[in-house]
Amino acid sequence: MSPNPRPRRGRYPLRLRRRPVPWQRQRPTWREARPAVIAGALERARARPSGNWYVLGASTDVRPTRPLSGTVAGIEVVVWRDAHGRLVGGPGACPHLGAPLADSPVRCGTLVCHWHGLALDGASFAGWEPLPVHDDGVLVWVRLDAVGQEPPSPAPAVPARPPRKTALTSVWRGVGVCEPEDVVANRLDPWHGAWFHPYSFVDLTVVEAPDGTPDADEDDDRFLVDVSFRLTGRLVVPVRAEFTAPEPRTVVMRITDGEGTGSVVESHATPLGPDESGRPRTAVVEAVLATSDRPGFPVARRLAPALRPLMRAAAGRLWRDDLAYAERRSHLRHQGRFPG
Repeated sequence: MSPNPRPRRGRYPLRLRRRPVPWQRQRPTWREARPAVIAGALERARARPSGNWYVLGASTDVRPTRPLSGTVAGIEVVVWRDAHGRLVGGPGACPHLGAPLADSPVRCGTLVCHWHGLALDGASFAGWEPLPVHDDGVLVWVRLDAVGQEPPSPAPAVPARPPRKTALTSVWRGVGVCEPEDVVANRLDPWHGAWFHPYSFVDLTVVEAPDGTPDADEDDDRFLVDVSFRLTGRLVVPVRAEFTAPEPRTVVMRITDGEGTGSVVESHATPLGPDESGRPRTAVVEAVLATSDRPGFPVARRLAPALRPLMRAAAGRLWRDDLAYAERRSHLRHQGRFPG
């Protein structure tokens, strides 16, 4: 498709929609949202290397006195900061008698097992072996070579971001009964935005999409979307956004034109392992890094403690629907009834 005129940044960030189109009368997108295009983008994403890195959670969740823990593909992991503030981590079970290290406190950079007092400073000790971990300043990653079974890389491929010092950041986490590919497929279907999320998106047009061939050029392997973020009623913020999948479990939305150019939303999917019924579970960790050169944006950054709960609530509302989408896809896929 040939691109529409790009959204232009005006004097004011907001726009008033002059002729709102009722939800049921907006242009259908089902013909454009071809299953082969979405499936092709997904397969190319799954073929890209990850270096065996998995997102565990937010950097701010690693607190001075408590570790951050989680399960990745059924493996318990725990991370904390040592006496020098360096991120360390490894298996989440104490090597002595299997106590959950997630429930143990950190004292002066040492994780102290609350069952018998075995102390870990991040180095190999008493049968406990550290795992490679990485803190990119927003998210915490862990490398599990036995799970990923790829050639390992020394660090994860963190997407390009606006400078953290000038960005307003927020991280949201949720869990769905599905697999990472179902989450990624949801994000590689931008056509559903205004239909499935009318409370957040209106006037959506996909102006550029991959052609669906398996050997699509990596530089063109993106979805370019013109969309307006709905604030309230007829008040919107029009932007142009680019969706890319730099690795198998990550989709990045970047605003390329309009208000907030350079802002990034990263959606990371981490497999957790099966639930009690044997169904797969996946954690979605979404990082928002908003930026703007508006004179008032530094004020917004100073209000970050008040704004972050609102940003997380907005992400949670979207993902309530999108996880239902991913779970439905997973259900149909496992029944062999997934369309396309």
